[in-house]
This record gives sequence, C-alpha cells and structure tokens, in this order.
Amino acid sequence: MRERGMNAGDGATAGRTRLEKAKRVVMDEVSRYLVSFIYIWVLLGMFTLHEEIALRTHGGVSKAIPFAPHGFALVNALVLGKVALVVEDLRLGARVKAQPLIYPILIQAFILAVLFIAMHVLEGVIGGWLHGEALAASVPAIGGGGPAGVLFSALSFFVAMIPFCAFGQITLAIGWDRMRNILFGPPQDPGPLP
Repeated sequence: MRERGMNAGDGATAGRTRLEKAKRVVMDEVSRYLVSFIYIWVLLGMFTLHEEIALRTHGGVSKAIPFAPHGFALVNALVLGKVALVVEDLRLGARVKAQPLIYPILIQAFILAVLFIAMHVLEGVIGGWLHGEALAASVPAIGGGGPAGVLFSALSFFVAMIPFCAFGQITLAIGWDRMRNILFGPPQDPGPLP
C-alpha cells in the first residue's frame, strides 16, 4: 500500500514536471514566432513604404496612403514568420555538413528569399483571381517587373534576412539562455586586451 502512495505522488510530480515542460516549450515557440513575425512585418512594411515613396516620386500614386499593401505585409509576415521557424527547425543548412556557421545562415536566408518571392506571386494571383482577372494579368510586376526586378527584390530580401537568420543560428548554437544573458544580462568585463 505504501508503495502505491509513493507511486501516485511520483506520478503527480511527473505530471506537473511534464506540464511545466510543455508550458515552457509553448512559451519558447510563441516568443520565437513573435520575434520572427515582428522582424518580417517591419521589413515588409519598410519595403511597402519604399515602394510607395518611389511611386510618388515618379507620379505613380496619389498623396493618400493606400492601406491594402500594409495589410498584405501583415498577413505575409504572419505566414512568413511561421515559415521562418519551420525552415530554422528543419536545419536545412546544417545538412551541408559545413563547419562555419555562415553556411546555414546564408542557406536559410536564401530559402526565405525564394519563399518571399513565391508568396508575393501567390498573393497577386489570388488577389487577381478574386477580382476576376486572368492569370497572366494577376501576376505582380516584382521590383518593377522583369527578371532584373525579381532578382533585385529577392536579393534585397536575402540581404535583409541575413541578420535575422544569423541571430537564430547563433542562438541555436549557444543556447537561448546564454543568448538572453548576452543580450539582457549585466555587462561583463571582457578582460584585458591582447
């Protein structure tokens, strides 16, 4: 009888431990997602503002700020934020068997740039379909149109994602607790200079 009481108590303790671990995992995933979402939303918002400024400069838009592109930036950031986490969790760059951390960083940034272009095209096609446009008419002119525009847009997004991917890969390499301590902990004495 006494062993059963101990086992039941151990089971309750184990259940609480599992619940606490599950809560910690969920909170870590939510915080990772929020960081991804906010970074990508700001980035896409800046791209949208840049496009509006360029169009105004060349007389392509009125003085009123259209809000639809900012809504698309928000929706794209929600989706791309999760995609960024999936790409990070798949550790596609790590399969290259490269020692330097720069390789997974660049591979992840490249994958996200390709996915960004694909999502932008898909967004245009869906919008065109909803408005009854033909498929050819609904494909957006990325970066002003043509292969050079697509290349420039993809390259811009690739470069902008490098710091984001670097932060994620370095955090994976050294651990979130250590990264949090480096970012938010007290300043540490670097020691004597060589």
